[in-house]
Amino acid sequence: MTASARPSDNQPPSPEGIPTGTRAMLFAAGLGTRLKPFTDHHPKALAPVNGKPLLQRNIEYLRQAGICDILVNLHHCADQISDFLQAHEDFGARITLSVEQPVPLETGGGLLKAAWFFTEAGGPFIVMNADILTNLNLPAMYRWHLAHQAMATLAVTRRESSRQLLFDAEMRLSGWQHVKTGETRMARPEASASQPFAFSGVHIIEPKLLQSIRQSGVFSIIDSYLDLASALDIRGYLHEGDAVVDVGRPESIQEAERWFH
Repeated sequence: MTASARPSDNQPPSPEGIPTGTRAMLFAAGLGTRLKPFTDHHPKALAPVNGKPLLQRNIEYLRQAGICDILVNLHHCADQISDFLQAHEDFGARITLSVEQPVPLETGGGLLKAAWFFTEAGGPFIVMNADILTNLNLPAMYRWHLAHQAMATLAVTRRESSRQLLFDAEMRLSGWQHVKTGETRMARPEASASQPFAFSGVHIIEPKLLQSIRQSGVFSIIDSYLDLASALDIRGYLHEGDAVVDVGRPESIQEAERWFH
């Protein structure tokens, strides 16, 4: 495991669509309160699905897409994750750890803390929640991101979710809504129409976007996307038919085990 990642040259996209040297981040710092009692003594990222921890599954998922340089942020039971990766020689990847103390910084704060890892390499990078399992075709999403010249691309599907992102007819981010409470936040009020989609927890981001984020400390990257959507091209990538499981509750592990063996 590396204390810091070594620079990698961003070469032209391979036939699979993702350039050699592309970097990724896995969010693994959360407290995982919905997954109690497991998370009373373990990090959520090490919850097993058919005997294989979530973190391992997502490292292998990224490796299959050709991504070797991965940053993992840590907070809750950080030593367990560090020890797990060391014991398995990082599963053939080059892992960099970003420890968040005294509190987890959420997705936005955690990403800003790790910004050096992505600006150092240049080129679009991948971000994933460690507790999301999906069979999304990541190279196809990467090609779509490049073709549309977006500053950030968010994987979405039509499925039930208490929180939905809103997009216009061209899949540009236009707002957010909480289905149960009716709370709505419009990022681009001028958008002619808004379609709701559930976020799949996978992003492709241009490093330049990080320079535009105005928040600091503990905050959600979704708040930043909504803040920036009127000025920057932030899009949704619809990947219907793929499996997407948010392994945030004990019952969702059973669902994940039906899809991921």
